Amino acid sequence: MFTPHRTTALLAATIGLSLTATTAVAASPEAQGAPGAHSIGDRLFPTLGNGGYDVQDYDLSLRYQPDRTTMAASVTIRARATQTLSSFNLDSVAQQIKAVRVDGRTAAFRLDPVNEKLIITAAVPRGAYFAVKIDYVADRSKNPAPPGTDLPPGVDWPIEAWVNTPDGFATMGQPNRAHQFFPSNNHPSDKARYTVRLTAPSDRTALSAGRLLASYKHGGETTWVYRTDHPIKPDVLPLAVGRFREIKQAGPHGLPVRSYVTLAKAPDGKDYSAAMELTARETPAQLAWLGEQIGRPFPYEKYGVLGLMSGYNGVALETATLSTLGAGLSLPPKDEAPTLVHEMAHQYFGDSVAIGNWDDMWLSEGHARYYERKYAADRGFIDFGAELRSLYEADQKSRTSVGPAGRLKNSGSVLFDTDVPGQLMLVGLNTLVGDATFRHIEQTFYDRYRDGVATTADYVAVANQVSGRDLTAYFDAWLYSPTTPAMPGHPDWKSPK
Repeated sequence: MFTPHRTTALLAATIGLSLTATTAVAASPEAQGAPGAHSIGDRLFPTLGNGGYDVQDYDLSLRYQPDRTTMAASVTIRARATQTLSSFNLDSVAQQIKAVRVDGRTAAFRLDPVNEKLIITAAVPRGAYFAVKIDYVADRSKNPAPPGTDLPPGVDWPIEAWVNTPDGFATMGQPNRAHQFFPSNNHPSDKARYTVRLTAPSDRTALSAGRLLASYKHGGETTWVYRTDHPIKPDVLPLAVGRFREIKQAGPHGLPVRSYVTLAKAPDGKDYSAAMELTARETPAQLAWLGEQIGRPFPYEKYGVLGLMSGYNGVALETATLSTLGAGLSLPPKDEAPTLVHEMAHQYFGDSVAIGNWDDMWLSEGHARYYERKYAADRGFIDFGAELRSLYEADQKSRTSVGPAGRLKNSGSVLFDTDVPGQLMLVGLNTLVGDATFRHIEQTFYDRYRDGVATTADYVAVANQVSGRDLTAYFDAWLYSPTTPAMPGHPDWKSPK
């Protein structure tokens, strides 16, 4: 997600939320079975995700009105029960829940605001497919700190999930804020397909992941309907409304490239649209370069970039099929182009192949950083060897401060502190096994887990299988050791404390 050109800190973990719970009065059928688990059991985000079911599909509707921050919304979640349920949970925060129905019948519910849960009482047999429809109101003015966030008194949570712009909004759901937009099983291990219906004034454009199926006007508004061909995880679903210029291009293998740049001007009157359009027009060439490096076509049905009139929290994000960045980044070309390749690489590693839990984040960030810096070197923006040595020499200090990449000390580091050690490890692996075997490892891993979920153990197993060597100790040292391992091919490199 976050490339080197980003805000430098994300405060980490632990204060509860204080919201008013809303309870439905309708009775549910007599409970059978047992409640679904209240979390996935993720070490870094212990309250996130839920057990007892597997989401197959989300059908999300939101209505944007410029004169208010509240948005009438609904989501229908289709899931399969993995146990006999008497009740189950969804992740949900900062929403007014109006009604809940399970398979068309009104269901009792309550909110647990401290743990950000919507708890629904309904009996569902194991193996059954069921539908949950939730009518709610989202509020873009609310920005609660996630559970486990320890902030000084009077200090607000600094990362905005709802990113409001002069002519609309965009969302930033990573790592654990997507359930601020819609109730969901908000863990990367539960991927699903999405249908998104965004309604906005007809002078705006509404955007989301996947293909545009339809847009139809009614009164002074237009509803835009999108559908993903592939399953994605909740935290990379893009939602945006604004006045945009659409840039249509053709990518490799006929891939539709649809980018959007803001037409809004900055508060100081500066117009970023022309510069952002030049950036967006590099996308087909970058797609071709990355596809050649990985040796596989782009994983989704389309791609593009979304340029906002916003600082977008000082980052760029790998929102699926439409990476998002803010004009406020104002990066020089030597940083901007590699940043966009970073987000593009995430579409393969992190989005299409999602992480099994947040301790596996190096699989996403390490790969994105690896291909980003290769691109920067190919373009002549950096001296790859000199930069790599500098990063290696700083690794021990970072490792001591935040922990090794596979066992970070706190959740706040997950967005910042796995990319460089992940890159170093992948470069070292390439040296150990050679270019051809490394490329075969990458392709085998991607092919095996495309559209799915993978863990560190899965990558290690593929590397061992393809190389014909037991590389487990190498991965363990890079991911879990408190001490920086030796860099293959560079015995003279040192990483002092």
